This record gives sequence, structure tokens and C-alpha cells, in this order.
Amino acid sequence: MTTWLITGCSSGLGKDLAQAVLRRGHNAVITARNSDSLKDLVETYPGKALAQTLDVTNTDQIAKAVQSAETQFGGIDILVNNAGYGYRAAIEEGEEVDVAALFATNVFGPVSVMKAVLPGMRQRRAGTIVNVSSVAPRIASPGSGYYSASKLALEGISATLRKEVAPLGIRIMVVQPGAFRTDFAGRSLHGSKTVIADYDSTVCLRRKTADKTSGKETGDPIKAAQVLIDVISGEKLPDNLLLGSDAVRWATDAIKADLQEIEEWKTVSTSTDCS
Repeated sequence: MTTWLITGCSSGLGKDLAQAVLRRGHNAVITARNSDSLKDLVETYPGKALAQTLDVTNTDQIAKAVQSAETQFGGIDILVNNAGYGYRAAIEEGEEVDVAALFATNVFGPVSVMKAVLPGMRQRRAGTIVNVSSVAPRIASPGSGYYSASKLALEGISATLRKEVAPLGIRIMVVQPGAFRTDFAGRSLHGSKTVIADYDSTVCLRRKTADKTSGKETGDPIKAAQVLIDVISGEKLPDNLLLGSDAVRWATDAIKADLQEIEEWKTVSTSTDCS
């Protein structure tokens, strides 16, 4: 039995993961910006589910959630940074306040949660941190530049942290889902109010008002939750875990294109070495 702290449990992958973790008999600190949305899980799993109000941009709420986990369960074994949302806009259309809020939630919030749980994990010389990213940074779709950048920043931080904490017995994994049937393309998707007609040919179909993919995605979040528990419970943890056949296909195509370009420009690239 382990203790999990999962952010963003009100819906989608976070909710399905929380249910699956509790169903398997583990303890779970389940969080949402409105903890009232988690009452059903607390009632179904008394003594196992601890609901906490948590906006990941609020450091006081983070500290309270971690302290509550330490008090009730003795420590956090597994952190899943799942809270986050999407934002659609051409780069030129991106509004400063909205972009700052996006990075506060998708990057700096998860970092704050990690910094809060790491002291306990370091003391115990054990722990696993899972940061939910996206396949988006690999494919750079028009209209998703700011979202992709926020997830790429989280991946870069995760990659460095992995090397820093590995000697301390702490594991770090990044999850890169494709399109899943959650509310990501619905309620959780934001978009810029600024619209520039010149970008209609590249961005138009991906604007929030035009996106018709919600409910038609390839991925099943319930299956994803089960896979995550199985992988995290195993002895070997991948650095980056793609989820969904679409994610595997898109990532493979992107990597092949990168390798082809590296080879094409290798002579130019290596010509800068000292003689």
C-alpha cells in the first residue's frame, strides 16, 4: 500500500486515476480547486481518500495539502502532477495575462508541488514523481504554441530533476498523452479573444470555438489510469511514457524527421569545431 498525491482530480484523467488508485487499496490525497467535487470519493473510500482544496498556483494550499498527507498517512510516496489546461492561440494572438496564467498553472504550479514533497522523499530516500505533459511539444501544432511551450518547460525541468534526485532514490517520469476523451478539448480548453484573420488557414480549425474533437478522441482515460498504476508500481520506470496510439505515431514521425534533418545538415553543424 502506498500514498498518492494527485492534483486535478475533479474530472478527466485525474479523477479516473484517483478512483483506480483507491480501488486498488492505496491511500490517496485527492485535490481540486473545489474539494466539494471530490465528496463522492471520500464517502466511498473512508479513511483512504483525503480531499484537499488545491489550486496549484497557491503555495499556502500546497503546503496545507502536503502537511495533511504527512499527518494522516505518514508521507507521500507518489506525486502525480496532473492539474493543467489547454490554451489555443496563434503566437501573435496570445494575450499576456492569459499566457502568464497558463504558465503559472502548467509549469510553476507543478514545480511548487514538487518542491513541497521533495523534502519528505529525500528524508525517506524514496519516492516517485509523475508529471503529466502532452505529446503536443513533439508535434508543434499551429495554435498550440503556448500550451506546447508550457509542457516543454515542465519536461525540461523533469529531465534535470531526474538526474538530481536519482542518487537519492527518487524517480521522475513524464507522461505524454495523445488525445483522450476527457474535458480537455471542452471545459478545460481556453482560447485567446484576439483573432487575426491572416492565421485562419493554419489556426482556424484549432481555435476553441471551432474545435469539434471533444468526445471523439482515441484515448480511454480509464485504461490510461490502469496503465499508469501498473507502470508506476513496476521496478523499471520510463523517462517518458507515451499514451495512446496517436501519441506513438506522432512522436515516431517527429523523431524520424528530426533525425533526417540532423543527417542532412551534419556537415554544416560539425564545421564549427576548432581546427
